[in-house]
Amino acid sequence: MTVEIRKGTAGVLADVVRYHRKQSGLSRVALAELAAVGKTVIYDIEHGKQTVRLATLVQVLEALNIAVVLTSPLMDAFEEDRRETR
Repeated sequence: MTVEIRKGTAGVLADVVRYHRKQSGLSRVALAELAAVGKTVIYDIEHGKQTVRLATLVQVLEALNIAVVLTSPLMDAFEEDRRETR
């Protein structure tokens, strides 16, 4: 299943993280340790705080095995340009 997150839907991301944490049987403290972040970060993410650093959010998502997929009408052209510049 893919969850689409657009402006104003930080709550969806919060719900996804909380759901995955609970289904994994992890407390907030245990997830924080697993992701090597502070326990307050987990609380902040699960409550939709919008000022969490991207690098920190990525650590938490990786710890929960949640992939982030970027899509846009320009993605094919972006990937082609990226291959050409390597």
